[in-house]
Amino acid sequence: MPYWVYVLSSEKVSRQYIGHTENLQARLLRHSEGIVFSTAPYRPWVLVQAERFSTRSEAMRRERFLKSGKGRELLARLEAGGCP
Repeated sequence: MPYWVYVLSSEKVSRQYIGHTENLQARLLRHSEGIVFSTAPYRPWVLVQAERFSTRSEAMRRERFLKSGKGRELLARLEAGGCP
């Protein structure tokens, strides 16, 4: 089963959420319904990016990178329409 790393952007405030999951559609639904405690106050969310991985360890590694300073810089450049 594939694993996904995803990036959400709040339409309400300037905030992003980065996570990983086995079932992307179900996880996005949980975020949009307000079931996820950490993201509920910042709804609605928009999916900015989703990446597929073969193993959970690969997905966790990518999630950790995107949450780092360099990863957030990369996401900011991509959001601004720049090169990776």
